[in-house]
Amino acid sequence: MKSRRRTGVILILVLVLVAILALCSLGFSERMLTERRATQIIGRRMQARVSAESGVEMARLFLDRSSNDQDEVGGWYDNPQRWRGVLVADDGLPRDRGRFTLVAPRLENRAPAGIRYGLEDESARINLCTILKADQAVTDGAKKMLMALPGMTDAIADAILDWIDADSTPRPQGAEADYYAALTPSYAPRNGPPVTIEELLLVRGVTPQLLFGLDAAAMAGGGAGAGAGNGAIEGVDNSDGSMNHGWAAYLTVYSRESTLRADGTPKINLNGSDLKKLYDALQKAVGADWATFIVAYRQGGSQGSSSGANAVAPAGQLDFSQKATATIASVLDLIGVKTSAKFQGAKTKTVLNSPFSEDRSAMSTYLPKLLDNTTVSAEAVIRGRININQASWLVLQGIPGMTIDLANEIIAKRTLDPTVAGAAHRYETWILTEGIVPLATMKTMLPFVNAGGSVYRVQSIGHFEEGGSSAHLEVLLDASKRPTNVLLWRDVSHLSLGGLAEGFGGSGPQASGAEKN
Repeated sequence: MKSRRRTGVILILVLVLVAILALCSLGFSERMLTERRATQIIGRRMQARVSAESGVEMARLFLDRSSNDQDEVGGWYDNPQRWRGVLVADDGLPRDRGRFTLVAPRLENRAPAGIRYGLEDESARINLCTILKADQAVTDGAKKMLMALPGMTDAIADAILDWIDADSTPRPQGAEADYYAALTPSYAPRNGPPVTIEELLLVRGVTPQLLFGLDAAAMAGGGAGAGAGNGAIEGVDNSDGSMNHGWAAYLTVYSRESTLRADGTPKINLNGSDLKKLYDALQKAVGADWATFIVAYRQGGSQGSSSGANAVAPAGQLDFSQKATATIASVLDLIGVKTSAKFQGAKTKTVLNSPFSEDRSAMSTYLPKLLDNTTVSAEAVIRGRININQASWLVLQGIPGMTIDLANEIIAKRTLDPTVAGAAHRYETWILTEGIVPLATMKTMLPFVNAGGSVYRVQSIGHFEEGGSSAHLEVLLDASKRPTNVLLWRDVSHLSLGGLAEGFGGSGPQASGAEKN
């Protein structure tokens, strides 16, 4: 009897042991399967990121090409054949084919309306590093630019400008060092150009919701799509979607444009101190008549309206020993004026009429040549001017000299895609030559506007043909000199835009070839 009992106990122990081993094996198998799935997910995310990086590199190499070469292959603005669903890693299975897509916001009826496939000109935004220059053109010009943004208040605008300006005197509703010193923890205002847009979160009254809109929760770590909700932002009318991405969609610290000519050589600085050298450079680029008048203008300045349009300067050599007395604020200063100059061997000065007529058809011929070859700045780049061909209605209306009616007319007559726009629209003076603004208004606006910058924002999404994992990189590329340089690089895969990758595969939706204003 005892033997039988012992045999039964051993059998039970064996069964328990087998059960425990089976459970351990099952747990181990489950863990291994989980680890395998995690490894696959991480691997696909890494592949998606590499695909997004390939998109950035493709854009960088594209910007190294001449503008003519870019146009021949469809351009940078809306080019689904080049920027949508580009194959990076081929595979027999569609789910494993890695691709990238470059996207940018589409404007329609003055508000964001989905996406297009291409890059974004950073000059379409207000540059906080140069915004104070607007005060030199019109009273409270900088504040007017900020007040054009949805949800902006007088108190916040003043506080932002106090953060940027160099003085310690607060504006009427602003905040300076005393306010920030009383905070816990305390800190000091920048009193200079901000380094990043995110720095504005340190400014009194600026909240993540105002700065980033519906992306605010995701930017704070809320995850992809956080804050996307019903499109509501407390205290702000966002019915048109203009604040989906907050003020960050309208502000920058990076915009700039090159002062190089199409062949890569520096433009001629009309305010150069060596007048003989200036004359020689101008004579080679634009001819002796224009060179003579421009140098004479530097010596004698404007002496009233020209008495004879398109008058040719007298033959002879200028007296280059005469020093410059005038500075040229813009090429528009040369239009329709007269000056006087002393020629070698002459006892008296000669009055010269400008070869640059106020006739608009004549302007459309000579202004492109002047703008292509000359500049009034000694800097390698010009910072902060706004692209009137790309800027939103909100940004346009804050430009010094701009009115709401004028902004509406510009939007109605511009063509957003540079590859299909007329040649005249490659120059900011098209609004002058087409009669939208008079010469005096154009002079006020010219220091603040351009027709295209040299810094581009790239939203590169790496994804797979049948959806799944994706990566979203936001990169700023500076093409003001070659090779194109990276100004900013950040992974923003946590933002809701990454979810759009599911429609970017080889058979995904196409973008329309034209964009409405």
